Amino acid sequence: MLVLVAMSKGVFPIDQWDFRSESVLMDLPQEVYDRLMVHKTERIYEQHEILFREGAFPSGIFYIVKGKVKKYKANREGREQIVNLAHTGQLIGYHAVLSEERYPDTAAALEKSTIAFIPKEDFLDALDHSPLLTTRLLTTLSHEFAVLVNNLTMFAQKTVRERLALQLLIMREKFRDDTINLNREDLANLVGTARENVIRALAAFREEGLVETRGRKIIIRDVDKLMAIASSP
Repeated sequence: MLVLVAMSKGVFPIDQWDFRSESVLMDLPQEVYDRLMVHKTERIYEQHEILFREGAFPSGIFYIVKGKVKKYKANREGREQIVNLAHTGQLIGYHAVLSEERYPDTAAALEKSTIAFIPKEDFLDALDHSPLLTTRLLTTLSHEFAVLVNNLTMFAQKTVRERLALQLLIMREKFRDDTINLNREDLANLVGTARENVIRALAAFREEGLVETRGRKIIIRDVDKLMAIASSP
């Protein structure tokens, strides 16, 4: 896993922003795993294809076998604000099942992805038989709430340049890769600004030698300087 020395020393505590990378299903007892997956169905979602929509009632949860998914909310004009990026090994959609409410956001594939659907009954049955899975989900929910609070603070206090630097670092840590493959529209929706503003800020980063761009791909070249920008007061 890519763990920056400065981050690990608390100079830039990325864990306050980033969702946990490990799967909550890792090393589960086989019996619990089998209960969870007994009726699962798998399918391939193309880029931008919807998994579930905000306001719909959940009939199960989703497990990302391979790929990346964005969760977002849209305003009246249809503009998206990405609230989470999930990837291989993670569960999504379980918040609504646990709360017995409608989905609070929409989920769509960021790239061609293999996703498993797990019926609600099997998910709840696995929870009933696994204190470990229950504890992990509660821990993840608590962490995601802390991330949401930090994101609200970030949007209120940081500039587009600072938010872009921070999100690039988060994605580097989350996806464990110096190369970030994300189109500019999704990047803008993640940063919380117009596409044109992200393009300008990214061009400035490129001129400063902080990143390199190849089509939609962004290659991070200077982590230290990005950290300095992201952690500006």
